[in-house]
Amino acid sequence: MKKRILALLAAGTMLLTGCGAQGAANTDAAANGDGGSGDNLRHLTVVLDWYPNALHAFLYQAQKEGYFAEQGLEVDIQPPAGVNDAMSMVAAGKADIGLYYQQDVIRARAEQDVPIKSIGAVVQGPLNIILSLKDKNITTPKDLEGKTVGYAGTELSEALVHSIMQSNGADPDSVNMVDVGFDLMSSMTTGNVDATIGCLVNHEVPQMEKEGFEVNYFFPDDFGVPQYYEGIFLASDKMIENEPDVLAGFLTACSKGFEDFKNNTDEVLQVLLDNQDEANFALDPDVEKKSCETLLPLMETADAKFLSQTEECWQENIDWMYDQGLIAEKPDVSDVMATIAY
Repeated sequence: MKKRILALLAAGTMLLTGCGAQGAANTDAAANGDGGSGDNLRHLTVVLDWYPNALHAFLYQAQKEGYFAEQGLEVDIQPPAGVNDAMSMVAAGKADIGLYYQQDVIRARAEQDVPIKSIGAVVQGPLNIILSLKDKNITTPKDLEGKTVGYAGTELSEALVHSIMQSNGADPDSVNMVDVGFDLMSSMTTGNVDATIGCLVNHEVPQMEKEGFEVNYFFPDDFGVPQYYEGIFLASDKMIENEPDVLAGFLTACSKGFEDFKNNTDEVLQVLLDNQDEANFALDPDVEKKSCETLLPLMETADAKFLSQTEECWQENIDWMYDQGLIAEKPDVSDVMATIAY
């Protein structure tokens, strides 16, 4: 349901020492999926938004089952080595596809005319939440008045808190916003802040509950912020123009991986666990299982097919960001979103 803040990525990438141009384990998995990486396959580098986790399970399933190879593709799935790798590498032609965030794409296009567009939405709504321990009794924006809210140092976090309070008759100036860096969970459990923005409903909530904490949370888009896509696949303007068939094949394979994820969740989760980055971001199977239960109904809904996106959603977010002063000019929807038939 709700949005990942860019600075959370930086928390993980601080632990990374780098990311090779070819991930050996992922390349091996691709070879296992297609029976070999012949010269006839189009190599694609896909850069994730974060370490491998439940959100990415469909990709590893598509790789393992050879769905990419069926489309003439050999796919190398890479975690990012830098905060904005998924966008910057695609824009620079050093990667073919990236998994990134909707508002950041709008900003990049509006401010720097970065030549990238979204080709598909991975999660149909935000994952980002206002999270607090249950005994703080924070369940609405009004409850944040006079409270201290921790965040991971992003301007977007501050804008989200300001927006939800202003939209609901609360005083945004009464909130003490504190940059807690990457210590979002510990800042709450130690009492340094009353609530945080930037934690995810599919990750931090089950993690904290497993550790014995009772929590409350609510979503910004329930209180005036427009609904937005949690993650989107990006491609460069050049690739969208010159190789739409390659992108269509990629999206087709991803859709097949997602169908498996829906229908055989436990088995696909195990594929993910087999591909986790254990040295840097070891996964807790119980937390990831809970994450799957949260993610699946949000990755495809009754009204929105997996990977679908609408001009209306993009326009609403462009308008909101402009109104919040996060962008000085409004890009056209056609500058940030491309429709790939597949």
